[in-house]
Amino acid sequence: MPLALLALAVGAFGIGTTEFVMMGLLPDVADDLHISIPSAGHLVSAYALGVVIGAPLLAAATARMSRRKVLIALMGLFVAGNALSAFAPDYHWLLAARFVSGLPHGAFFGVGAVVATNLVAPERKARSVSLMFLGLTVANIAGVPVATFIGQHFGWRATFLGVSAIGLAAIASLAFLIPRDHTHAPTGGLRGELAALRSLPVWLALGTTVAGFGALFSAYSYITPMLTESAGYADSSVTLLLALFGVGATVGNLVGGRLADHSLRGTLFGGLVSLVTVLALFPVLMSAQWSAAVAVTLLGTAAFITGSPLQLMVMEKASAAPSLASSANQAAFNLANAGGAWIGGVALAAGFGTTSPALAGGLLAVLGLAVAATAYAVDRRRAEVPAPTSGRLVATHVPPHPEHAHH
Repeated sequence: MPLALLALAVGAFGIGTTEFVMMGLLPDVADDLHISIPSAGHLVSAYALGVVIGAPLLAAATARMSRRKVLIALMGLFVAGNALSAFAPDYHWLLAARFVSGLPHGAFFGVGAVVATNLVAPERKARSVSLMFLGLTVANIAGVPVATFIGQHFGWRATFLGVSAIGLAAIASLAFLIPRDHTHAPTGGLRGELAALRSLPVWLALGTTVAGFGALFSAYSYITPMLTESAGYADSSVTLLLALFGVGATVGNLVGGRLADHSLRGTLFGGLVSLVTVLALFPVLMSAQWSAAVAVTLLGTAAFITGSPLQLMVMEKASAAPSLASSANQAAFNLANAGGAWIGGVALAAGFGTTSPALAGGLLAVLGLAVAATAYAVDRRRAEVPAPTSGRLVATHVPPHPEHAHH
């Protein structure tokens, strides 16, 4: 695997750290700025809104630029957003700065995934995407706990300065490690990118992302009350248990990338079935401390097995112009974050019990399976109609059966 993937992983590590650290810093920010915890919670939403808006807009705006320059510019915007967060004089400035920090997130992963797959042989595409996402999952193990510790002991502003420093390191590594010859501007431009989004298979793949990761966030958003009220853990143990989620997510991401290079669709279906199973068992697993720790780890593993296959599937369905579709998949991921948390909250507010968000997530995962099955049926139907061959599609479209002959 080329060293350039390390540069993408460093950027992903910074992005993952700044996205998730706010959850741990909410009380500190609320105290310092004299606002309520729910108001501080809007800082999480502002970031997610930035991702959803920024992903398609920035991917479209940079459609004719060199991919290498785009990645460096996006990381520059990321550094600016986090530096603005560190020096924000009041709540409203911080809200705006968090929105700016979220803008480059989706486009970075979207364009980064395209660059990653162009750097490797066709049979290693999913693995290359999983190595970029490794930065995101490792952020949950190391980046978020360390950043939270810094924020609690040196002030929350120090955390965002630290994240800015990670962003600068990512810019340097992107500049030195990403080869210029692999990252020329795409020939299709904005019109080609937009045309790719008119495809039904692309929308079905995006729908699978929303439902599948909505299932994860329905449960994960309320994991703390499940661990303290159902499993009986002390509040002080939660940070360590969330690191177990990061370990599970890292394992799932690496396993998913490796398996998806052999069978993209099989890995996706397997991951979704695993997610349904884990979420359905949550009420039982949360009844004891040892099984609750296992449940948190398995949740991360099952959910992130599907990460690389979904990203690659969106890119293959939009093979003529993958950057915008790939970035849109990151917007779908953040819609899943917001929507899943809302659905889990509805189950909790309805009085169905502490573990009810996990069961609501299980239903979302079943919906994800249904959407994935529909996409499979559409592909089968289209495959029966002979399509004109084009040299342009050969590089990115991987047929389902012949690829096994190479292994």
